[in-house]
Amino acid sequence: MEYLDYYDEKLNYLGRETRKNIHENALWHKTVHCWLYDEAGNVYFQIRKDENKLYTTASGHVIAGEDVKEAFGREIKEEIGLDLFYDNANLVDVVKFSMNKIKSDGSVFNDRAFANVFVYEFDDDFSHLNFDESEVSGLVKVKATDALKLMENEKGMIDAEIITKENNEIVTKQEKIDFNDFLINKGETGIGKYGQVLHKVIELTKE
Repeated sequence: MEYLDYYDEKLNYLGRETRKNIHENALWHKTVHCWLYDEAGNVYFQIRKDENKLYTTASGHVIAGEDVKEAFGREIKEEIGLDLFYDNANLVDVVKFSMNKIKSDGSVFNDRAFANVFVYEFDDDFSHLNFDESEVSGLVKVKATDALKLMENEKGMIDAEIITKENNEIVTKQEKIDFNDFLINKGETGIGKYGQVLHKVIELTKE
């Protein structure tokens, strides 16, 4: 059974509880949003299998007693198979996130999270990618500048490299993607959800 630490709204530690009870009782907890980018200014979005939408490179809960950077390394390893020196992850921000989402079965998913948003420079070597097939269909590589313009305009198409795995082999192909391919929940905006990370990658990779 997975336990999470939980907090008050000012991030004061209160205790630990099961993941199920955390969400049932709308308790504040920590998550990590993990983003990979490369020196050419590309950023990597995960193709989420459940919704077939583009989201963070990897993400998840910080388990009880775990350091947020340790959680970054673990989520990257679990979801896309990379062993990274997670101490090099660069914290962009801690975002306070609150959402009540109605699930397909009619139940309500309560989320109250302090999302620790990290970026990490990736060497663009796909050979060690190993996707968690229950969660991840692949990665999409796009220019951060292109993605930022798309989020600002909320329409249009950009060039992308789709990275998947077939018969244990990495397969890449060039495609166009549009604004509607990205995971943006009701009440959110693309620029609000992804703009800060895209700006950070552009800042880190500009000449």
